[in-house]
Amino acid sequence: MVSLKTPPAHPDPVVAAAVALGRALEARGWMIASAESCTGGAIARALTEIGGSSRWFERGFITYTDQSKIDMLGVASDTLVACGAVSPEVAREMAEGALARSRARCALSVTGIAGPGGAVPGKPVGTVCFGWAALHAEPVTETLRFPGDRAAVRQAAALHALRRAHEMLDRWPTTDS
Repeated sequence: MVSLKTPPAHPDPVVAAAVALGRALEARGWMIASAESCTGGAIARALTEIGGSSRWFERGFITYTDQSKIDMLGVASDTLVACGAVSPEVAREMAEGALARSRARCALSVTGIAGPGGAVPGKPVGTVCFGWAALHAEPVTETLRFPGDRAAVRQAAALHALRRAHEMLDRWPTTDS
C-alpha cells in the first residue's frame, strides 16, 4: 500500500533533489530564491514541480547576460570585468543579490559554460561556479567542471546546486541574530 503522505520518488533526479530541499526548507519555515545563468531556469522549474512549492520557493532570477546580472541582482560591473561572468566572485554576488532582492532566507546561484562554445583560457566547457547565501551566514562558493554535452552539464549543475543547498541548510543559523 502506498502512503498518501509520502509520494513516490520522482524519476528526475533534479526534481527529486528539489523536492527534498523544498521539504527541508518547509520544515524550517524558510523560502529560497534562485539566481541562474547557464541552467536557464531549470532549478526554479524543479523547485516548483510539485504542488505546494510556494511554501518554499520565493522567486527565481534568470540572468543569462552580464547586463541582466547587473540590473536584476546588483552584480558589480567591475567584478564582471575583472573576473568574468563564470567566476566564484560573480556566483557569490548573484547569490547575495538574490537574497537581498527577495523575501527568502537563503539563495543559490549558478553561472557557467554549458557549451558547446563559450570556453575561454582557464575556463573550459563544463566549468560551473556556484554560490549559496543565507541570512546571517557567510556566503559559500564552489567551482566544478562537469563532463558531457550541454544538456548533461546543465543537469549536473542544477542537481549539484540543489543537493549542496540541502546540505548547507543544516549549517546555516536558524536565528535572526
